[in-house]
Amino acid sequence: MGDEALLRTRMVNNQLRTFDVTDHRVQDAMLAVERERFAPVEERAIAYSDEAIPIVRDEIGRPTRTMTRPAILGRLIQLAQVGEEDVVLLVGAGLGYTAAVLGQIAGSVIALESDPDLAERATNALEEADVTNVAVVVGALPEGYASEAPYDVIFVDGAIQTEPAELLDQLKIGGRLVAIEGEGLAGRAKLYVKGSTSVSSRTAFNAAAGTLPGFTVEPSFVF
Repeated sequence: MGDEALLRTRMVNNQLRTFDVTDHRVQDAMLAVERERFAPVEERAIAYSDEAIPIVRDEIGRPTRTMTRPAILGRLIQLAQVGEEDVVLLVGAGLGYTAAVLGQIAGSVIALESDPDLAERATNALEEADVTNVAVVVGALPEGYASEAPYDVIFVDGAIQTEPAELLDQLKIGGRLVAIEGEGLAGRAKLYVKGSTSVSSRTAFNAAAGTLPGFTVEPSFVF
């Protein structure tokens, strides 16, 4: 077993399983995908660490987009109950890692990204990894990708602070949407399920992630 394969095994054993990720399909998918392929070159040495790896920084070096921590990612995928024939919309493709993992489980994945540079890099990484059932598209994240709707699963890879109303409209009846709602340590993983007449939701576990573009609540003055 090579060093990276050993690190993937440790990631699953020490991070996923200890965070109640018990679905063997999720474990196998994250064992199969080489996470270091999708990390920035300067961050590949810590690709399997239990932290949110920066993929975009601002002008003074602060992370503005990150790869979701493996344990949180695995448990979110488990929460979504992705089936082998499901069509999945991934909101926030980043550099393509989550798309590659979902591609191991789902029938097909539309990976939506608002940053054209990230979208191009994700496309290249997915092609190099020979992932054939994922298509990366560019657009505003809160608007989803209506032209391919409805979806069995919508997976929001990051935190949101606003109601994902347009995304929920793009779910099939019986479809699921998962997202982290709230900022920082106040974040909670939430599952939405679309019924024939309404949408139900429940909070599943505590989780923190960076807020995705377009899902931030702008500060307002109160008089």
